[in-house]
Amino acid sequence: MTPAHPPEDHQPMSPTAASQQAPSVNPPKHPLPAMTTYELRDYRRDLEIAIAFFDRQALVPADRDRLQVTLDDVIAEQDDRKRLAGA
Repeated sequence: MTPAHPPEDHQPMSPTAASQQAPSVNPPKHPLPAMTTYELRDYRRDLEIAIAFFDRQALVPADRDRLQVTLDDVIAEQDDRKRLAGA
């Protein structure tokens, strides 16, 4: 008797394999000073996740440094806003 469905040639991607893909960081729609607090928070989180991913790789790509510079800019913008809110 033949099976109702032939076995598929490909296997679904395991969660481990999916976590091996570099996370994407989409460029913001606005310059940092024009972003809302929530947009900055989310952008910072995306940058931190991507940097942490690259730090776990054997060979760290040059893009990691670019992400770090961008993260530093986001943190500086957040710090400026906190300072101004406290003044």
